[in-house]
Amino acid sequence: MRVVPLFETLADLDNAGPVIEQLLLLPGYRTRLHGPQEVMIGYSDSAKDAGTTAAAWAQYRAQERLVDICREQQVELLLFHGRGGTVGRGGGPAHAAILSQPPGSVAGRFRTTEQGEMIRFKFGLPDIAEQNLNLYLAAVLEATLLPPPPPEPAWRHLMDELAADGVSAYRAVVRENPQFVEYFRQSTPEQELGRLPLGSRPAKRRAGGIESLRAIPWIFGWTQTRLMLPAWLGWEAALSKALKRGEGELLGQMREQWPFFRTRIDMLEMVLAKADADIAGLYDERLVQPDLLPLGAHLRDLLSQACDVVLGLTGQSQLLAHSPDTLEFIRLRNTYLDPLHLLQAELLARSRQQEAVQDSPLEQALLVSVAGIAAGLRNTG
Repeated sequence: MRVVPLFETLADLDNAGPVIEQLLLLPGYRTRLHGPQEVMIGYSDSAKDAGTTAAAWAQYRAQERLVDICREQQVELLLFHGRGGTVGRGGGPAHAAILSQPPGSVAGRFRTTEQGEMIRFKFGLPDIAEQNLNLYLAAVLEATLLPPPPPEPAWRHLMDELAADGVSAYRAVVRENPQFVEYFRQSTPEQELGRLPLGSRPAKRRAGGIESLRAIPWIFGWTQTRLMLPAWLGWEAALSKALKRGEGELLGQMREQWPFFRTRIDMLEMVLAKADADIAGLYDERLVQPDLLPLGAHLRDLLSQACDVVLGLTGQSQLLAHSPDTLEFIRLRNTYLDPLHLLQAELLARSRQQEAVQDSPLEQALLVSVAGIAAGLRNTG
């Protein structure tokens, strides 16, 4: 039986190297290891635990350490990326994601998960499936034969600072604000997602706060209201502080020359372009108690700050100005999405007032609105 350790929370990722080193030093284990040592890197719970800024850097550093340890131990390493379809769960364009991995971590092999609606989007039709497999193949070949250069020491130092600022800003909202959990449950369809036949697993692991939620409903809830909070929260503080310290030129250099950082900023920009503070505000007006409304306004203000700092970093007048085709796709989809959001906010309000039973017309309509919004937003749904 293969032993495939999974490292997912921030603490686990930071400790991945020593754990695998200890494992490979066990004589009984080493003699039974036939073939590569597989290690799974988790994206969903690490982002939920620490925010995407700190999680992305911890995943990168863990992979670097694992590559070094397995090289020293003369063991072949196979990294298994537990990515979801959404940006907050490690999702995004596969080609860019593979090319942004640490040098040496993609050595002719790349194992990853495709989950949920992304299976149908990417592999539902033969021609599209072939195109996506070609993208994977091309990226794995390029990352193997022409791996990216290791990051400069100055980039590493700045990334350490960004991660530290990002995780503290993220946890200040998600863990330390006593109103946050209740606001999340009122302003998003999180309560209803547990009743709808949507996932392969229950929405919760056990009773409790954010830590008790599975990553999918956590991401899904914020996506449905277009606040997209898990994908960007923490970046606004991390990048703002770096710019205030006069590190704008270094950030620009990292974006130009380091595929890892460029991919993170590109994904952040795409998520922010799909977010909509006005729509998130409509959900608040219809669903949230008055004493929680200031928190919603604060989160939308943080979203605005994230947009401003990314525009400052990219030097553009609007998000995705460099990609007019993507902007046009988003505008086209919004024509259909905006009415769905309005309907869903009303359906949620009625469902909570009436305590609708499963399979009722109200619940069916709610399910359709959830599926429609997810389909329209693609890699944030």
